Amino acid sequence: MPSLNGKADVMFEDDDLPYEEEIIRNPYSVKCWMRYIEFKQNGPKSTLNMIYERALKELPGSYKLWYNYLRERRKQVKGKCITEPAYEEINNCHERALVFMHKMPRIWLDYCQFLVTQCKITRSRRTFDRALRALPVTQHPRIWPLYLRFVRNLPLPETAIRVYRRYLKLSPENAEEYIDYLRSVGRLDEAAVRLAAVVNDESFVSKEGKSNYQLWHELCDLISQNPDKVTSLNVGAIIRGGLTRFTDQLGKLWCSLADYYIRSGHFEKARDVYEEAILTVVTVRDFTQVFDSYAHFEESMIAAKMETTAEMGQDEDDDIDLELRLARFEQLIARRPLLLNSVLLRQNPHNVHEWHKRVKLYEGNPRQIINTYTEAVQTVDPMKATGKPHSLWVSFAKFYEENEQLDDARTIFEKATKVNYKQVDDLAAVWCEYGEMELRHENYEQALRILRKATAIPSKKAEYFDASEPVQNRVYKSLKVWSMLADLEESLGTFQSTKAVYDRIIDLRIATPQIIINYAMFLEEHNYFEESFKAYERGIALFRWPNVYDIWNTYLTKFIDRYGGKKLERARDLFEQALDGCPAKFAKTIYLLYAKLEEEYGLARHAMAVYERATQAVETEERHHMFNIYIKRAAEIYGVTYTRAIYQKAIEVLPDEHARDMCLRFADMESKLGEIDRARAIYSYCSQICDPRVTANFWQTWKEFEIRHGNEDTIREMLRIKRSVQATYNTQVNFMSSQMLKATTSSTGTVSDLAPGQMGIDDMKMLEQKAQQLAAEAEQDKPKPKEKILFVRSDTSRSELAELSKQANPDEINIDDDDEDEDDEDQGPEGE
Repeated sequence: MPSLNGKADVMFEDDDLPYEEEIIRNPYSVKCWMRYIEFKQNGPKSTLNMIYERALKELPGSYKLWYNYLRERRKQVKGKCITEPAYEEINNCHERALVFMHKMPRIWLDYCQFLVTQCKITRSRRTFDRALRALPVTQHPRIWPLYLRFVRNLPLPETAIRVYRRYLKLSPENAEEYIDYLRSVGRLDEAAVRLAAVVNDESFVSKEGKSNYQLWHELCDLISQNPDKVTSLNVGAIIRGGLTRFTDQLGKLWCSLADYYIRSGHFEKARDVYEEAILTVVTVRDFTQVFDSYAHFEESMIAAKMETTAEMGQDEDDDIDLELRLARFEQLIARRPLLLNSVLLRQNPHNVHEWHKRVKLYEGNPRQIINTYTEAVQTVDPMKATGKPHSLWVSFAKFYEENEQLDDARTIFEKATKVNYKQVDDLAAVWCEYGEMELRHENYEQALRILRKATAIPSKKAEYFDASEPVQNRVYKSLKVWSMLADLEESLGTFQSTKAVYDRIIDLRIATPQIIINYAMFLEEHNYFEESFKAYERGIALFRWPNVYDIWNTYLTKFIDRYGGKKLERARDLFEQALDGCPAKFAKTIYLLYAKLEEEYGLARHAMAVYERATQAVETEERHHMFNIYIKRAAEIYGVTYTRAIYQKAIEVLPDEHARDMCLRFADMESKLGEIDRARAIYSYCSQICDPRVTANFWQTWKEFEIRHGNEDTIREMLRIKRSVQATYNTQVNFMSSQMLKATTSSTGTVSDLAPGQMGIDDMKMLEQKAQQLAAEAEQDKPKPKEKILFVRSDTSRSELAELSKQANPDEINIDDDDEDEDDEDQGPEGE
C-alpha cells in the first residue's frame, strides 16, 4: 500500500485515496474531514483516532471535531476497568481540547462526568471548579446540578457543605435543597440556622410551594425535636416569635415549645408552657391540641415514675411524688370544661350563653359564682352581646334571692334597670322580673310601686323604636310592663286604678286585641256593661282587619248575650258595621251569628236574606258549606219547597264538584215530594257536567231512580244522554287534541318535534283558539235530533235494555227484537 508523504507508519488503503486527495486539496474543510471520518467509522479504532488527530492538528478550533473525537474516545473505553491506561490518555485528550474549547460547557460537562465515573474525587472537584471559573455565569446553571449530585454522593459531607455554601451565594432560592441535604447528613444545627434565615426572609419564595407558615412549623419541629443538636439558635425566642406572628393556629407552636423543653429535660418549664398556652389560646381547635398534648405529657410522666418506682422496688403507696402527679393529672381533667369555657369567652367575651355555662360549672361554690356574675355584667357590652344580656342581671339577682339575700337582689335589679340595653324588651324583662320577685315574697305593694315606676312617663319622651334614645326613655311604651301592671292592678288595686291603667294603654296606642278584650271583660265583671261595649268600640277604632276580628267576634257575642232582642236595631247596625270591609276569610262566623240573631229575635225573612248574602260573601271553599246551612235553615223555617230556588242558585254558582252534590240532593228531594219529572230534569241537567268515566256514582244513582220511577223510554233516554256526554268528553280530550296537533303540524311542521311540556305560551294559546274554533264548527255541523225519537246505540246490548225495562215495569210487554233492529236502521247515527 502506498504511504503518504513518505511516512511508512501511516498506511492507507486504496479506498482512502479519494478522501486523502480531497483533504490535501481542502485541509481546512471540516466537511471533508467529517466525510473521511464517517467513511472510516467501522475501521480500526487506531486509524480513526489518527484521522481525528490529523484533522484537529489542522483545525484545532473546531468544536464539532473535538466533540465527536472525545465522544468516540470515551465510547472506546466504556465498560473497561477504570485502572486502564487508556483512561488517562482520554483525560489528556480532554485537557488538550479544553485549551481551545474552555468556553464550551458541553465539553466541561462530559469531562467532569467522565472523571466522576473514574472515581477521581479530588480531580473531579478541581475540574468542576475550573469549569465554573472558565465559563461565564450564565452557563453555571448547567454545571451546578452535576456538581451538586457529585458532592452529595461523597462519603464525607464537609466537601458538599462547602460546595453548597458557594452555590447558595449565587442561587439563594435553592436553600430548601441545601436544608434537606443537611438534615439527611445529620447537620441539624446548620439546617436550623439556614431554615431560620429562610423564614425571616420575607422575599423568599419556596420552590416546593410551601407557605411561610409551613416553613415556620418545619423550623419549630426541627429545633423542638432535636434540642441537643441545635445549639446556635434561641429556641424559645424563635417559637414565641412565631406565636406573635401567626395568631390563627397557635396550638401546634405551643406544643412544639413544650416539646422542646420536654426533650431537654425541663419538665416543670414544659408544664408552665402548657399552662400558659391553655390560658391564652382563643380557638377550640388550638385548645384541643394543647390540652391533649398536656394530658399525654402528664400520663407519660406518671407512667415513667411508676416504672422507676417498680425498678427501684419502692412501694407506690408511699411515693409522695407519684401521688402529687396523679392529683395534678386528675385536676387537669376536672378543669377541662372550665378551661374550654374560658377559651370561648376569650374568643367572644360578650357571649351571654357561655357566661351562664361558666356559672353552672362553678355550681356549689358561691364565692366563685358571685365573682363570675360580677365579671360577666362588667364585661358584656349590651350593644355587642350575643344573646340576652339582661338574663345575666336577672340570674345574678335570683342567685341572691335563692340564698335569702333580698336586699342584695334588689340592689342588683336597681343596677340592672340603669343599664343601656340594645332592646327595650330587655329592660322591660328586668322590670317584670323585679316585680315577680317581690310577688314571690308577697311584697305586693312593693311590686306595684316597681311596675308603676317602670311605666312612669320620663322627662324626655321618645318613640319606642327610636334607637338614638336610651331604652330608659322608651320603656314606658313597653306592652310587657303595662300588661303586668294591669294584671297586678286587677288583683291588688282598685277598680279606678285598673281602669286608668287600661285607658293609659289605649291612649299610648300600644294595646293589642287581647288587651282590649281583657279590658272589656274586666269592666263586664264589675257590671259596667256599657263601659265594656265602649272599650270594644275603642279597640275597633284602633285596629283593622284581620286583627279586629277577635274584637268583633267577642263584642257581638257579648252584646247578643246581654240584650238579646231588646236592642235589635242597634245589634243590626253593629253587624252591618262589622261586615263592612270584612274579608271573606272571616265573614262566615259573623254571618252565622247575624243569622242566628235574626232567627231568634228578628224576622225569618231577614235571616234568609242574611244567609243569601253569606253565600256570596264567604270564600269560594266555604260556599258549599254555607249553602248547606242555608238550605237546612230554610227547610226548617219555610218548608222543603222553599229550598228549590236555593238549590238552583247553588247549582249555578258552585264548582262542578259541589254542584253535582247539590243536584243529587235536589233531585232526591223532588223525588220524595213526588215530582218525578222535575227530578228527571235535574238529573238530565246535571249529566252535562258528569263524565261517566269519573262520576260513576251519579250515573248509578240516576239509573236506580229510573228503575224505581221510570219506564223503557226514560231508560232509553238516560242511556242516550250518557253516551252523548261520554262522546262529548271523548271529543274534548282526544279528538280536539289530535286535530290541534294535526293543524299546527301542517302549518308549522314543528309541533311534532316538540317534546311534551316544551311548547311556548304563544303556541298553547294558538292551540286553544284552534280547539275552540273546531268545537264551534262541530257544533254547527251536528244535525238536530228528531223530537220524541229515542235512539239506542248498537253497542248497548238488548239484554241490558230488557233487564232495565223489566226492573222499571215488570208487567210491560217485551220489545220485539226485529222492531228494534228496524228502529236502529231507520235512525242511523242520529241522536248523538
